[in-house]
Amino acid sequence: MSQQSVQKLFELFDQGTMLLQSALNCSYLDAMLENAENIIDDNTVRVEDGVPDKETQEKLKKIYQQLDLKNVKAEAIRQLIQLSFLKVIRKDAIQANHQMTPDTIGLLMAFLIEKVTQNTRLETIFDPAVGTANLLTTVINQLDKDEHDNIKGFGIDNDDSMLSVASVNVALQHANVDLFHQDSVGALDIPQCDLAVSDLPIGYYPLDNNTKDYQTRAKDGHSYIHHLLIEQSMNYLKPGSFGVFLVPSSLFQTKETEGFVKWIHSVAYLQGFVNLPGELFANPAAQKAILLLQRHGGNGKQAAKVLLGEFPSFKDQKNFARFMQEINDWVATNIKK
Repeated sequence: MSQQSVQKLFELFDQGTMLLQSALNCSYLDAMLENAENIIDDNTVRVEDGVPDKETQEKLKKIYQQLDLKNVKAEAIRQLIQLSFLKVIRKDAIQANHQMTPDTIGLLMAFLIEKVTQNTRLETIFDPAVGTANLLTTVINQLDKDEHDNIKGFGIDNDDSMLSVASVNVALQHANVDLFHQDSVGALDIPQCDLAVSDLPIGYYPLDNNTKDYQTRAKDGHSYIHHLLIEQSMNYLKPGSFGVFLVPSSLFQTKETEGFVKWIHSVAYLQGFVNLPGELFANPAAQKAILLLQRHGGNGKQAAKVLLGEFPSFKDQKNFARFMQEINDWVATNIKK
């Protein structure tokens, strides 16, 4: 489906959201969720105490007749929800840690995952900081085009509002994803999986008592939440499986680095650390990178040469294509099939 068609879907969906926002006198986010749930419920407009009124109900029904998402591909629906959530951010002044993983980054992560897992059947994937499920479903949708039919996904998050968006997101896409509302630092109710992927939250984890069994906990003070979630993710991966994480470019430049690297070597192979294009970040200190870890065991082995570097600017198509080919060559040489 073309971007123009996705834009048309969004315009119709947005009309419904705005009608409900006015009728229910609520936030844009709550109206968006109500709108999505109406569509999930067979385009049925839910009415409580006469709200929305009959005129609004009729307008919504006409919109839903035009929208008809039943025959729309999952990836187009994901993009529709992404556009809607971007409007939520603008309208409701959503805080920074609720931002969505941009498509440019999600697709690069999906590309890297496709390469390192080729000739491997992926049946289960999880995200310990799933947010709106945009990144998780981006990866699932890209992998579905390959040889991985009916991937089972698991998403965990402790933010109920983000999980509400994730819930309608996966329902509208008909994605086979189970969502859990909990703190991912605690024990997870998921099986060991074939892949972990996450745009990790950055900062300190305040509940020190919960980190007692973690090897990556800080010696003094609060521990980094991204360190803890990387460790937790490796615990729930099958031997030889990959964890692919969006992390700060400065990941290995803190006072906790020595202990963090020691832990990595004890459980996983550090296979790659690739900076994202600097142009994506207004503040150089906020630059992020893709961290590629492979759990010990199975068919895993340490790459002879760790994948390092930085994606060139998207505007520099020649160098960008060259770098992508370098990744292909690296996978062919270093990742055991």
